Amino acid sequence: EVESDAIVNPANVFLIMGGGVAGAIRRKGGEEIEREAMRKAPLKIGEAIETSAGKLKAKYVIHAPTVESPGGSSSPEYIRAAVKASLKKGEELGIKSIAFPAMGAGVGGVPVEESVRIILEEVRASPIEEVLLVTRNERDFEVFKRVSEYMGIPFEVRGV
Repeated sequence: EVESDAIVNPANVFLIMGGGVAGAIRRKGGEEIEREAMRKAPLKIGEAIETSAGKLKAKYVIHAPTVESPGGSSSPEYIRAAVKASLKKGEELGIKSIAFPAMGAGVGGVPVEESVRIILEEVRASPIEEVLLVTRNERDFEVFKRVSEYMGIPFEVRGV
């Protein structure tokens, strides 16, 4: 369970929260998150919307498509567009902290290393005070740590 002002959902353009991170957010936060999101669908790649966070320890879920269809493939360009849109939405909402999973990895098929590198490149310019990289997977955690250290970005472990 992550405590931040917002958690990012690497969505499909229809905002159907079936599997992967989206499914986990729906299961933990409640189906009302998906219902609220789907009322605002469809989105384009490069857009983001916010919903309430249901039972999650966050104020918002920011939904930003990294794939066009459920189960579809992502790309570095889609990930960068989704991260930029998420950060912009976070700034509009006035949040101080935001949590990112590995965007476009897993179901989207982009290597975790590439996803994390793109996220970290984009957050460097953001005024949002705290950016969290979140995973429940030990292998991904090690990748997050390695890429952060390689890029010279301070890395802090919480709740492991």
